[in-house]
Amino acid sequence: MEKHIVKILESGQITHDVRFFRVERPEGYTFIPGQATDVSVNNEKMKDEKRAFTFTNLISAPYIEFIIKRYPSHKGVTDMIHQLKTRDELILHEVFGDISYKGKGLFIAGGAGITPFISILRDLKKKNEIEGNRLIFANKTRKDIILERELSDLLGKDFINILSEEKTKDYQYGFINEDLLKSKITDYNQKFYLCGPPPMIESVLGHLVHLGVSEDSIIMEPM
Repeated sequence: MEKHIVKILESGQITHDVRFFRVERPEGYTFIPGQATDVSVNNEKMKDEKRAFTFTNLISAPYIEFIIKRYPSHKGVTDMIHQLKTRDELILHEVFGDISYKGKGLFIAGGAGITPFISILRDLKKKNEIEGNRLIFANKTRKDIILERELSDLLGKDFINILSEEKTKDYQYGFINEDLLKSKITDYNQKFYLCGPPPMIESVLGHLVHLGVSEDSIIMEPM
């Protein structure tokens, strides 16, 4: 079983409950944008407690980056990782994941489900291939939006936010329902990339299929 012990090089706060972590990149360790690996904390208590996190760095970067949301109520891996400092160690395992870029389309993310798309969109920007892609990003409140400024810079008017627990004139309010999707989809033959909490993904998937989107055009991790 593949296993790499790596030191944290840098970390920083992104939102009130989300931090980025840049760690050493093992020699020969590579991935396709959108993929993930299991991560654990390298200490006796936590080393066997693995959680999946998506790579968010460019594939050419000399480090590996993760963007991790903290769930303190779980009293588990994310809570422990958020307490780590520079030079503390994580354990990386095999690379896996079914999400990768298959062509221009609509990205639909909820909360921390944005992470597979960060590496993809950064990669597309570097290749000058980001035009023609759009993102609908669902969060509870504005303070929960991960990398709002960067995503706005990447996508401009093609970055659409919707908030379920905060009403403001600058953002749509509510949930990603069929009416919202109909108002944003201009091509039903494009690709549709989905990632987020299972109830949200199940709902969005049902709306897309009802609207006539082929399941072959939908890219997501297995439910």
